[in-house]
Amino acid sequence: MDNVISTDSQKKINILIVDDEPMIRDLLENTMGRTDYSCSFAENGADALEMISEQNFDIVVTDIDMPIMDGIELAKKIKSKFTADVIIMTGQIHSYQYDEVINLGASDFVEKPFSPREMILRINRVVRERHLKQEAIKAHEALKESYIDSIHRLVMASEYKDEDTGDHIVRIGEYCLLMAEKLDLPQEFIETIYYAAPMHDTGKIGIPDKIILKPGKLTPEEFEIIKTHTLIGARLLSRSKSKILQMAQEIALSHHEKFTGTGYPNKLKKSEIPISGRITALADTFDALTSKRPYKDPYPPEVTYEILKKERGKHFDPDILDIFISNFDQFIEMRGKVGTFNDEDFQNYILSDRDRTK
Repeated sequence: MDNVISTDSQKKINILIVDDEPMIRDLLENTMGRTDYSCSFAENGADALEMISEQNFDIVVTDIDMPIMDGIELAKKIKSKFTADVIIMTGQIHSYQYDEVINLGASDFVEKPFSPREMILRINRVVRERHLKQEAIKAHEALKESYIDSIHRLVMASEYKDEDTGDHIVRIGEYCLLMAEKLDLPQEFIETIYYAAPMHDTGKIGIPDKIILKPGKLTPEEFEIIKTHTLIGARLLSRSKSKILQMAQEIALSHHEKFTGTGYPNKLKKSEIPISGRITALADTFDALTSKRPYKDPYPPEVTYEILKKERGKHFDPDILDIFISNFDQFIEMRGKVGTFNDEDFQNYILSDRDRTK
């Protein structure tokens, strides 16, 4: 069998052969015994499914016409629950078209009778494709990790003078991810907001330090200047093809809008505000209330709770706030895991001028 690939990596490949004909099983056992693959055998789809549930298989080679559970049903269940590639084999070539079987998610289709050499060639090809897919996934993950790390560092740079920034941006991502999960939003949205929300204040890189770090209440003129960080951030993050940066731009522009339409910069109200902005607005406010800022010490959980509750339907989307409030303890626990947050921090707190005016 000169076409058998023999590498160290393929010693790890586990193959399950499923066929109700003893002669076919014997033939394939003989054939596969001359390769480096590890092979197991089952007589029908039901037995095969039980074996797959208990052991990891890389490739399942299955006949179609079998008792109890046929190969088509088995292939559907494998593709819906497991990661194994499926090769379908059948003598009923007129009953099943190649494209029909491939559309089920099968990686190949082998017509009976087949030669041992042909079967090995087909399996080798699927193994190679499987290996290439796995390498592509690893490369994609490595690139994504590098990409996210670069974004994180850029966000850190934009708020370098705030000693709590590193913890703050980590917490914002965690809060938004948890809220998106609690709101039962699509998985892609949940992952995207986790990476995008920490960029909400990127525009502060364009605001003078004397305003960002001012300990007291801002003057009307200073407040007008700091409001422009939403526009600066949106401009910095614009025109990207990345879904993460597209959502980050959306959040940078909208996370200071208020549900009543009294926020900035565009006075959006209710559903006019993107849901990513509505979620991040609440996360950002919660974190600001529970953290030390140039103008205030952190507030205790019970004070934070009451301030947020009063803003239901005013600053915050009532549906999102209700979810947040009903899971408040979970968010407080999350707050305590990243950065300092303990009873000693709350002993001498005083409401800031900014919060007293709300």
